Amino acid sequence: MSTPSFWLRCEKKPFERRAALTPTTAKKLIDAGFEIVVERDDQRIFDDAEYEAVGCKLVDNNSWPSAPTHYPIIGLKELPVSDDPLPHTHIQFAHCYKKQGGWSSVLARFYKGGGTLYDIEFLNDAIGRRVAAFGYHAGFAGAAAGALAFSAQRKGEKLGQLEPYPNEDAMISDVKQRLGGSGKGVRALVIGALGRCGRGAVDLFKKIGLEENDILKWDMAETAKGGPFQEILDVDIFVNCIYLSSPIPHFLTYDQIRQAGKDRRLSVVVDVSCDTTNPHNPIPIYSINTTFDAPTVPVDVGTGNPPLLVISIDHLPTLLPREASEQFSSDLLPSLLDFPKRDHARVWVDAETLYKEKLAEAVKAEGL
Repeated sequence: MSTPSFWLRCEKKPFERRAALTPTTAKKLIDAGFEIVVERDDQRIFDDAEYEAVGCKLVDNNSWPSAPTHYPIIGLKELPVSDDPLPHTHIQFAHCYKKQGGWSSVLARFYKGGGTLYDIEFLNDAIGRRVAAFGYHAGFAGAAAGALAFSAQRKGEKLGQLEPYPNEDAMISDVKQRLGGSGKGVRALVIGALGRCGRGAVDLFKKIGLEENDILKWDMAETAKGGPFQEILDVDIFVNCIYLSSPIPHFLTYDQIRQAGKDRRLSVVVDVSCDTTNPHNPIPIYSINTTFDAPTVPVDVGTGNPPLLVISIDHLPTLLPREASEQFSSDLLPSLLDFPKRDHARVWVDAETLYKEKLAEAVKAEGL
């Protein structure tokens, strides 16, 4: 029987410092009999030496395309755009199952290469809950970014490049300092507040000093009446943390913003969910994903109205790369240990079934 293995690829997305496997989880896999190959990566928060010290085999940066095809390739963010066929098995977030922009061309690469995609977003437990997610840290970091953008805007400045923090305490201290010592007086609304992402956003707001009554926590009960919602315009920061699985009424619209005119309080929208290219995006007031070096995009609010900014960074947890990676990788570990049994381990069987369904849709869409 061949040795079970994983090949940890480098991340090519700018500013991405997280890792799907940390030295901690890599050691646990090695102790369980796995071979772990790790690509060298200066961008990753974990030094190459940390992996080497626990027994990983280090290889050149971005060398996975020439790896033997029996190695499952594990990573986080989507691969760079290309038409190259993909013959390997890939475990990653692919962002193509909900018909996001370019979805069918992504899946076409697997069809042409004969590879398989296990999308981490759709690795679910027996009750349909994701086995591993960055949700909490996404919400936590998103709320922090929103507070930083609000602080800059209040001073008549533009939020500059975001830099990852070494730990949560450093993030909280910096945000509070930029707000003048505390977030007291700032008002925020979190939609999706009962989920992992929403809980993270609420916790950040509490830790930087927002008063309890100034943190509005909405979930499905509060949005059941259908938007748009006036309440969003009456806070300083709105953080969207929902998981979009079907079309819903818009939360916020251009017309609503313009009609509010100068009476609008809302300054910053943080779309942690980042369904930017999803045709059912409930916040259709922006059209691009923002980045760590350009974290905000202005909304067309109409002449003479106060500015409104959107943050739509799709890898916010990398603001806390070490903590986010350790939590995520630890949650993913039990499923990774089961990967050699993927032909009958339910998590992997279900994920492959879904992949085949989406692949068939892509083949049809691409005319293959």
